[in-house]
Amino acid sequence: MRILVAGATGVIGHPLVGALRARGHEVSALVRQESRERAPEADHVVVADALDREAVLSAVSAARPEVIVHQMSALRLLGDDPVAAFALTARLRTEGTANLIEAARAAGARRLVAQSIAFAAAPASVPVVDEDAPLYVDAPDPGWAATVRAVAELERLVLDSGPLAGVVLRYGTLYGPGTMYARTGGAAQAVLAGQLPLPGDGAGIMSFLHVEDAVGATVAAVESDAIGVFHVTYDDPAPAAQWLPHYAQVLAGPSPRTIPAELAPRMLGWYLTHQLTAAHGASNDRARTTLGWKPLRPSWRDGLGQE
Repeated sequence: MRILVAGATGVIGHPLVGALRARGHEVSALVRQESRERAPEADHVVVADALDREAVLSAVSAARPEVIVHQMSALRLLGDDPVAAFALTARLRTEGTANLIEAARAAGARRLVAQSIAFAAAPASVPVVDEDAPLYVDAPDPGWAATVRAVAELERLVLDSGPLAGVVLRYGTLYGPGTMYARTGGAAQAVLAGQLPLPGDGAGIMSFLHVEDAVGATVAAVESDAIGVFHVTYDDPAPAAQWLPHYAQVLAGPSPRTIPAELAPRMLGWYLTHQLTAAHGASNDRARTTLGWKPLRPSWRDGLGQE
């Protein structure tokens, strides 16, 4: 198949290009001009800023894809300017997605597979939720509410993108090379500096996913006829009280100190406090049964903090 990967220089997009080519597909990489030198080895490279409608229309027309994979974000900026990173990512999830869908239709593409997140669920009565659980669009933190609303709009656009067959992959919290949880990433540095404490009983649940398994699930979604929303996560969602001490131990860092839950928002901010104390895990049953995806790694315990 002819496949266009938008966001081909990203943590998932870069290895995805190689994985798809290894399966015999003809792959075009869509990158920004300033990222051209970091483009992966692809059959074709096309250049456009996702927020430039005319440039996207031209680039996608040149690639003539049958399938488009949307991996666009600006999270590479997190370490330098978190506010700008989230704001630009929200625009890519809304304006960028709309531009990509318009270009896909014009180019005659038949399928669109888009990146989303599995950790944006609203409060629920169960610790692990499926894809039908509502998103936390009315979160009390304005920044997180804006992020989740952008995610919800991306998903709406993709699922309503007929005649394109739309697929949304809600990835779990990524670890592995190039992520926040890599040994050189921001989370690891915070743990090593003793700056990531455990609030209260650490009951917030995380569903992790290694980058290579995100790539594998995306290949499965490209080659499948299935449509809809899928959680792409590991089988064992874990509370912070389990994964954070394990992560610190693997990093050879200090054990995370425990702090009163009521102090956490002031020390860590609303979002991180929520993730460590109240977030829900995400079930991967639908991805396993419908996409036929099976992760290469059995658990987040395999590799978290080692790369």
